[in-house]
Amino acid sequence: MKIQLLFFAQARERAGQARATMELPDHSRVADALAHVERTYPGMSELMPHLAVAVNQKVARPDDGIPDGAEVALLPPVSGGLGARASFQGPATPERWRALRDG
Repeated sequence: MKIQLLFFAQARERAGQARATMELPDHSRVADALAHVERTYPGMSELMPHLAVAVNQKVARPDDGIPDGAEVALLPPVSGGLGARASFQGPATPERWRALRDG
């Protein structure tokens, strides 16, 4: 199956591009895609434990499946950008999504 990767912020810098196409075996999961990303883009290794992943614009967990043709976004940790309201720091995990959104 084929998916579209979207790299944001630090992930884009470390991958050297904003988007890429990736071939994965059928029935792959988010964890499989992340392992492939880490092998393909060694500069991402340090960032990998801190990434949040969205599949088709929905936050996904490592064991979630990826449909063929999916858009998979790699979202690095976020801090700042909200001026005085910026209180969120750390990885953008599904459990912390509301804090990220609300600042």
